[in-house]
Amino acid sequence: MLRILFPVYILLSLYINAQDLLKQQFDYAESLFAEELYFDAVTEYKRLIFFDSSEVYLYRSNYRIAESYKAGGFYDNAVKFYNFASMNAGNAREEYEALTGIIRSNILRKTFSQAHLLLDELGKEDKYAEWIGETSYWRGWTYLLNGDLKNASASFAIVKEDHELKNLCDNTIKDQYSVTFAKLFSYILPGSGQIYSDEYFSGLMSLGWNILWGYLTVKAFDENRIFDGAAVGSLLWLRFYRGNIQNAEKFPLRKNINLTNDLLIYIQQNYQGPKP
Repeated sequence: MLRILFPVYILLSLYINAQDLLKQQFDYAESLFAEELYFDAVTEYKRLIFFDSSEVYLYRSNYRIAESYKAGGFYDNAVKFYNFASMNAGNAREEYEALTGIIRSNILRKTFSQAHLLLDELGKEDKYAEWIGETSYWRGWTYLLNGDLKNASASFAIVKEDHELKNLCDNTIKDQYSVTFAKLFSYILPGSGQIYSDEYFSGLMSLGWNILWGYLTVKAFDENRIFDGAAVGSLLWLRFYRGNIQNAEKFPLRKNINLTNDLLIYIQQNYQGPKP
């Protein structure tokens, strides 16, 4: 009987000892990750994966490697290891976390279309239905960092009707300029689009030049100087009129981009919720 039990005892002892060593290795890698020593953490997690024949730490190690790469700005590598983590997930929640890691990496590397495709896939899967709020949250971030504040606001509203990020998006939208209005107004009255965009000097200059060359053109035709009228009208008046339309569109676009950038800076510095 002892001859049978002794080898079993030896094997069991070796297994327990091996698991203890793996646990120590995992804890060491975790401590490096917590200290934000991501390069060293990746090395130790990979070492753990190599020796973990039982695959106990396979999901958690791959996930941490992905998180480390994302923290270091290596988004392609992060996506690769999030994929490995999702393939070794032990349950739907772990798989969901790994897939949203891929989405967050796509948001940060500005491959927004890929992020939306994966978000669409998550929305179709019944096994992820209980986390629909999280899915909408990351969709909101996808729209937000792509400058689409209207859709970002709608996505954050699904998470919570008065979500902080929704309110910030709505407030910025209220402050934005209407490009269509500025352009249309400038067709009617040159310079008005620039004045609407708070570019008073440019607007007044545009209005003044258009009045001047319009007056000279009309005067030339009135005095039967057809060639002068056509030359002034086509080469100068129309040039300034076209430039007025272009500026009317350019200024509000630039100001809206600046408003969006200010919003993103504010969120980066003050928002306490999860970020990509």
